Amino acid sequence: MDSKSFLELVKRRRSCRDYSEAPVPDELIGNCLEAARLAPSACNKQPWRFIVVKDCVLRGRICSEGLLPGIPMPWTQKAPVIVVLGAETSIVTHTIAPLISKVQYHLVDIGIAGEHFVLAAEAQDLGTCWIGWFNEKKIRRILNLPRSFQILSLISLGYPASPLELVQDSSRMKIEEIAKFL
Repeated sequence: MDSKSFLELVKRRRSCRDYSEAPVPDELIGNCLEAARLAPSACNKQPWRFIVVKDCVLRGRICSEGLLPGIPMPWTQKAPVIVVLGAETSIVTHTIAPLISKVQYHLVDIGIAGEHFVLAAEAQDLGTCWIGWFNEKKIRRILNLPRSFQILSLISLGYPASPLELVQDSSRMKIEEIAKFL
């Protein structure tokens, strides 16, 4: 893939909030996980963990019990896959180093891996949406996850029910507003 193709992929990636009920083949999910697995991480600790929830009952419980109130997200119920992104952290890289540097490296690492995941999904014509409005304790209980597993985000995954609209360039900040060249 050349740089122009990659930029086009990034430009067309949008948050999907209307899913087809068509199941997502495991092979395509595997491709997304492979892209995430190859992400760089601090000290190569690879703290990311992905829980792929395809089970209808568990997905339903996550969507009905595990999301925070106040922002209705009925579209999550139609997503055929909910991916739970979590972290297993190391003492040195993720506990001691942040005390010195003030950088939460595992959060950066999970963000990179998660974006690799969603870009791989987009490349396969799958829709995704990052979800940060959730109750970690309830989702941990629904999925029977240990307290040591820190849930950082959810990603809905599936085929878009209809083509996603491209965001007009005018709604995005200009490069001059977000970057400074020195």
